[in-house]
Amino acid sequence: MEPAESPGALSFHGDEEIIEVVELGPPGPDDLADEMEDVDFDDEGVEEPDAEAWETEDDEGVEDSMEAQDDSEVTFSLHSASVFCVSLDPKTNTLAVTGGEDDKAFVWRVSDGELLFECSGHKDSVTCASFSHDSVFVATGDMSGLIKVWRVDAKEEVWSFEVGDLEWMEWHPQAHVLLVGTADGNSWMWKIPSGDCKTFQGPACPATCGRILPDGKRAVVGYEDGTMRIWDLKQGTSLHVLKGQDGHQDPLTCVASNQDGSLIMTGSVDCHAKLVNSATGKVVCVFKMESSAPKAPASEGEEAESNSVESLGFCNVMPLAAVGYLDGTLAIYDLSTQTLRHKCQHESGIVQLLWEESSAVVYTCSLDGAVRLWDARSGKMISEYRGHSAEILDFAVNKDASIVVTTSGDHQAKVFCVQRPDR
Repeated sequence: MEPAESPGALSFHGDEEIIEVVELGPPGPDDLADEMEDVDFDDEGVEEPDAEAWETEDDEGVEDSMEAQDDSEVTFSLHSASVFCVSLDPKTNTLAVTGGEDDKAFVWRVSDGELLFECSGHKDSVTCASFSHDSVFVATGDMSGLIKVWRVDAKEEVWSFEVGDLEWMEWHPQAHVLLVGTADGNSWMWKIPSGDCKTFQGPACPATCGRILPDGKRAVVGYEDGTMRIWDLKQGTSLHVLKGQDGHQDPLTCVASNQDGSLIMTGSVDCHAKLVNSATGKVVCVFKMESSAPKAPASEGEEAESNSVESLGFCNVMPLAAVGYLDGTLAIYDLSTQTLRHKCQHESGIVQLLWEESSAVVYTCSLDGAVRLWDARSGKMISEYRGHSAEILDFAVNKDASIVVTTSGDHQAKVFCVQRPDR
């Protein structure tokens, strides 16, 4: 989602050094295009990786326990296996792209579920799919590392490339530039459709998550060894590296930035969320979630219950951040006091969370197949929507927060109308 206008800078108590924030106005597309012309792109060949099978657990028990109610308006059911990812076109919010375990990706109309075209030719589970900032292109990526870009109006493929096993993929917020992270630790950046290429070499472990910052000039990438790097996209150099005590003790799972890019938050398997000043690379504070109940030791042959940060994000209109955990906890933190404001408990793990663009409402989707809306000011649940017979794996919210599109292990994508007159 595109961020709304910034309500003002945040102030922090304590260390004055943290308050220094570099003001970087977002460059226009022309400026960016010019800058990208200056980037030195290297042509590097890549060996074709062996496609690995996607392991799925038997979820029949989950399906049996799900409720039969269906609050959705539209169901898209052309996928024949779990649907892993969804993105809405940013310009009109009328089209969705979904990718799944059936090695397929589809672009379809949100209003009625009508298929626009299939993004064909993938040979492994499609785990990444998203539209460019202006909805001109849609990119799809599969686990084996085959990435394809399609021109939406012509419904035709305009570019493809093969990298190592794919971890994540993201479009530049203002230019036709694609950034991806791979299991060998590298991040790749291409101009589309020319295919000019640049690589950012990380440690010799997977680049597990990444995000281009709002200024369009930097990207933050998290790695499996617990380190985080802030990259200068034009120079190809690492501006800051967080490792050791400053980094995480376990793999990073997610990264996010606030609206002006001055703050970054990282989440990890170590259950910590770290707030980082993007200009200085210094850790501002660490949010640690204490387990609400002591975990019983695992008996022999059983795995101990695990917890991790699965998703996080910043509120645009208040100094708040949300962190979603695998144990079902949604934590709302107050950034100005760096304290926990609310704990909202789910019965099952949170898969992803998203904030509304212009309010303090946060959405969660979870392994129990429900989408929930929470008021971050009060910590109360506003509403809940059901319709899937298996876990929700991804979801997207449109700009005016009137619809949510979800994807699930039940082979379906669904569109829910969530607009409420009193919000």
